[in-house]
This record gives sequence, C-alpha cells and structure tokens, in this order.
Amino acid sequence: MSISPARIYVSTVAEDAVETAARHGFGLEIAEFCTAMNMDAPAFTEWDDRVRRKLESLAAQRSSAGIKAASADAFPARASLALERGRASPDQAVDNVNVTFHAPFNELCPSAIEPRVLDVARVRYREAAALAKTYGATRMVVHSGYVPLVYFKEYFIERSVEFWTELIRDLPDGLDLMLENVLEDAPELTRDIAKAVDSPRLKLCLDVGHANCIVSDVPLAEWIDCCAPHLGHVHIHNNYRDWDHHNALGDGIIDMDAALNQLSRLAPDATYTIESIESKPSGLWLETHGFLMKD
Repeated sequence: MSISPARIYVSTVAEDAVETAARHGFGLEIAEFCTAMNMDAPAFTEWDDRVRRKLESLAAQRSSAGIKAASADAFPARASLALERGRASPDQAVDNVNVTFHAPFNELCPSAIEPRVLDVARVRYREAAALAKTYGATRMVVHSGYVPLVYFKEYFIERSVEFWTELIRDLPDGLDLMLENVLEDAPELTRDIAKAVDSPRLKLCLDVGHANCIVSDVPLAEWIDCCAPHLGHVHIHNNYRDWDHHNALGDGIIDMDAALNQLSRLAPDATYTIESIESKPSGLWLETHGFLMKD
C-alpha cells in the first residue's frame, strides 16, 4: 500500500530533514522546542530563526519544483496565533509547507500528583500551542508522561483524561493534539485516554520505535490493532529493541513493511513522521519499498 507524500513529515531532529523533505515532497515536524526553555528569552530568538530558515528553505525548494502543500481537503484549515512573549506574528507562517509541531516534554507530567507541577505542564502546553500556530502547524504531538512504578495505571488514565479534556478547550482553532506513547508497557493506556476524552481534537500518535523497545513486550501488531480506531499520527523509526536509537527504517528488527501495510489498512487517514536521526536513508527506504504514492 502507498502513502501520499503530503501525509508524511520529517522530524527536524535530523540535520538533513529539509533535504529529505524537499526530495520527496514531505512536510516537517518541528522538534526544536521539545526542550521547553527554548521557548523562553533569550534563547527563543535563535531557535525561532533556525526553524523559520528551515521552513523558508523547504518552501522555496518546493515552489521551484512545482510542489504545492496538501489541499484543504487533506488537513484542517490553518490559522496563525501570535506567541505573546515572542516576536513571531500571525503573518509569519510559511506557506506551502505542511507542518506538525512536537511539544516540549522534559519533566512535564500531565497526570502529576503535585498540583504545582500540573500547573507547569498546563502553562508549557499552552505556550507550545500558541507557538505551533505561528508556524502554520495543524497538529501538535504531546507525550503522555506515563512513568512506570510511579503512577497506578487507573490513576494515570483518570488524571490524564481530566488534563487533556481541559487543555483541548483552550487550544487555538485548527490545532489538534496527537498523544504519543513513550514508556507505556501496553497500548491500552493511551487508547483508554483517547477513548474517554472522546474528542476529534485528541488522537493518538503511535511511536513504533517506542512500542518496540524500553518497557513493552507487546508485539507491534497488537499495538497497531489496539490504537488504530483512535490513530491520527505515527512516528516511524527502527531499533534492535535494546534502546530507542531512532535508526533508519531499514536498520532494526521491526518489520517495517508489515507495520506500514497494517497501518495503511487499519488507519488510512493517519499521517506519518520519519523520526530517524538521519532521515535520507528512511526517505529512500519508503521510495524503494513502494510506499510513496505517485502523483
């Protein structure tokens, strides 16, 4: 099965992200603000400049190649919202580039027991949502924050449902959340959160590399089956189950052919982000394995 390049992004964790996106007609997933303090002065100006240079470079290359961004039928309408504490303004969103934004996650606990810690998570996610809109993002990837042996699963689900339901009410129009698994040992945890929130503005981001290593012994095929009804986005990278290396798609023990075929069949509307440390080999893998839809 094949996937439209307009539904694929490249994470900017890869230094060659713009090159790969331009070659194949992909968008970008902005990862520069996974560390929250990059949203703060004085660092923000430098990081914002880096992101905008990448977006402008990709937009220029796409225009030169005659490639247009995905149509309005494929993605929600874009809208820009100024970042109150930054210098970005609504008219600075870069046209002709499909954008997904990865929110910060270090020490952010959406199910925190301590109320003040929970307040920090609320503030940072709201700041991230406002910033994401200035780049024209239509979706924001957020980590679930689950930590084994710290949270009882029932408590984690209950508190997470409360947190994300509240945050959704404050989101800018045209920006949806994609809830990503990281340390979950089973897919039911994030699945049950999405099911209970029951909003089209919160879907799951299945990270296949995380599902294949660290703490989970559940086969990837079961993760996909469980998450598929609520799946909006997928992070794709490979590993050898020993660590979360974010290898190229062909470099690891995940049967990526089988995974992508299952995902395409069960979640045909999902989008994808190549989250490999080096993206060129993964883009070529998708091309040579026949997963890129021809125009």
